[in-house]
Amino acid sequence: MTKPAPFPIEVRGSARHPLGMTPAQFLRDYWQKRPLLIRNAFADFEPPLQPDDLAGLACETGVLARLIVHDEKRDRWHVHPGPLSEDDFAKTPKDHWTLLVQDVDKWDADVAALLEHFRFLPSWRVDDIMISYAEEGGGVGAHVDQYDVFLLQGIGQRHWAISTDPAAPKDFRHDVELKQLAHFESTNEWMLDPGDMLYLPPGVPHDGVAFGGPCMTLSIGMRAPSQAELTGDLADHIAERLPEELRYADPDLTPAKATGEIDRAAIERLKVALPFAAALDDAMLRDWFGRFITRYRNAQVPAALDKPVSEAAFDKQLDAQPTLLRHPWSRMAWTRAKSGCTLFVSGHAYPATPALAQQLCEQREIALAGKLSAAEKALLLALVNDGHLLIQKSRRR
Repeated sequence: MTKPAPFPIEVRGSARHPLGMTPAQFLRDYWQKRPLLIRNAFADFEPPLQPDDLAGLACETGVLARLIVHDEKRDRWHVHPGPLSEDDFAKTPKDHWTLLVQDVDKWDADVAALLEHFRFLPSWRVDDIMISYAEEGGGVGAHVDQYDVFLLQGIGQRHWAISTDPAAPKDFRHDVELKQLAHFESTNEWMLDPGDMLYLPPGVPHDGVAFGGPCMTLSIGMRAPSQAELTGDLADHIAERLPEELRYADPDLTPAKATGEIDRAAIERLKVALPFAAALDDAMLRDWFGRFITRYRNAQVPAALDKPVSEAAFDKQLDAQPTLLRHPWSRMAWTRAKSGCTLFVSGHAYPATPALAQQLCEQREIALAGKLSAAEKALLLALVNDGHLLIQKSRRR
């Protein structure tokens, strides 16, 4: 006999324990760790809102709603954003469509009352209750959410398929408006009845499809800001409170050894100037600062060429040994690292060689001498096409 799994993926709820266990056990063993299907989480469940009421809400201005229709034969998806109208619903096919309405708890007190069952979570972690109504075959396709969600079945049945494979591909389809997975293979499948609830932590691929007729599901979703959102807002918060006179400073400056280089000493000064920069990777700091400092206080930026120069045409121009003029509005700097050298120009990064990067930074008129490598020619051509270098034909007698 095989040993039972230490953490069952399916349990049965009760009036005392809707999660099938105590909140402490759930948080310890499942929260943000593994999926859990809870049969009979809410016994004899009656949805607080009927489908007609949901459709009426979707027609109201200010309500975030979407009507999604799937053309199964051609595998095409059509998304109609709200506010919707009676005519929109009249045009729906008999099956393979779904209505999504966000923030229903903000509009209906009875729906909001469901959140009382989730008081074991910090209230600021709860985002909203979204309700979806679907006719047979309706759904939004296989996808991944980046937040915790409890999927409570309200009316009818919905077939859920999930993947617990940590190596499951997460790339998206590019031919639909929805963020659907390009590839999805399930590891677990269930049919949920009213009162059943499926908990999914972030990053679990899943697909829910209405089965056998009308279906309504209530999604209690959590809020989980990304690192990018947290970092951006924290940076703005700090910036608003720092005095203007506190600036990047370099009283220890010594004569520059290489024109335009953002050297190691500059990176160390950044760590002193920025409250949280010391925790950042040096490569990230170099990349950010190179982009930032070359666009900082730029009144104008050169425009890219309307008709880019081809590689073949550029080779012919180089044969004539032209002079390259740096655009007066182009600001340049460069850094070097073990992985190579990067040239920053007006907020953009280009792979470069140290010698050419330094030459571009220190000379406004660049006379090319000697044979250029393929990488150097690619850099110069990119700068020409982006408007940072202007080609001046050589004057020959």
